Amino acid sequence: MEELRKRIIVSFGLIFFVISSGTIGYMLIERWGFLDSLYMTIITITTVGFKEIHELSQKGQLFTIILIISGAGTVLYALSNGAKFVLEGELQEVFGRQRLEKRLKDLKDHYIVCGYGRMGKIIAKELKQEKLPYVVIEKNAMILDEKDDTLALQGDATKDELLKRVGIERARCLISVLPTDAENLYVVLSARGLNSSLLIVARAGEEGSGRKLLRAGADRVVSPYHIGGLRIAQTVLKPAVVDFIEFATKSGNIDLQFHEITIQEGSRLENQTLDECGIGRDLGVIIVAIKQKTGEMKFNPTFRTAIQAGDTLIAIGETSKLELLGKMAVSMM
Repeated sequence: MEELRKRIIVSFGLIFFVISSGTIGYMLIERWGFLDSLYMTIITITTVGFKEIHELSQKGQLFTIILIISGAGTVLYALSNGAKFVLEGELQEVFGRQRLEKRLKDLKDHYIVCGYGRMGKIIAKELKQEKLPYVVIEKNAMILDEKDDTLALQGDATKDELLKRVGIERARCLISVLPTDAENLYVVLSARGLNSSLLIVARAGEEGSGRKLLRAGADRVVSPYHIGGLRIAQTVLKPAVVDFIEFATKSGNIDLQFHEITIQEGSRLENQTLDECGIGRDLGVIIVAIKQKTGEMKFNPTFRTAIQAGDTLIAIGETSKLELLGKMAVSMM
């Protein structure tokens, strides 16, 4: 944007300088009036071929030759810049940046994904599947796909200025999956300093990095190598269980899904037992666990277990039934 502004200013500045110099030159050399001098300058630098309005002296002819050379060159330079803006898409790029800035300013309660490698793309795909607002930060411009409609920003996620630009003060969650633990640590430190209430999830590669990331301010730390090793072991030892989990957590699966639903105050489910609210009987949804507001997790709750406001239900069932349960969990006030 700044480079484009400089080119436009230089182009108009040169044209103004040539016109001013030509007008003043004719006024001094030929002793013409301002309007005649300006008119002569314009028809000279535009090379329209009109006849001069007064006879020129030898000094005037030499001055006209210089004006034609300098003026025509200046006009061609300005025209080439204009053509370059249009043909090379520089104006389109500027408008695209303006649209990008507007989309960034409109973001609220969104997710920030730092890193758009293999893990980052999977995370973005899942967020898109859930129709959640998100923005991606990636340092390597070659990774960003122009055909992808993902809201992405090229830059260093460890910089406070860039985090502020993507609205970290208004964000709900930041996910850092950069290639190195050091980069993820810097992002966590910066993000926690800019937004104390932000949910931060970070990737840990090396053993022991998880504790450092937690001390830096991360709420959750995920080690892909640890999880991958466990999954491989479970695939060998308990293949049916792994197949079930993959089926239930697969993005876009309409038959069965795991979901978490938070009970709001004033909900029709508040202060009712699982039997009274009829979640399993009427919806066919299974409540696997209940995470209470205190953080305590109750696995395999019985039908006598009461639901309180602030509880989070870990449920499994058909997508449509889970959506109905989510509506029941919302306050009726």
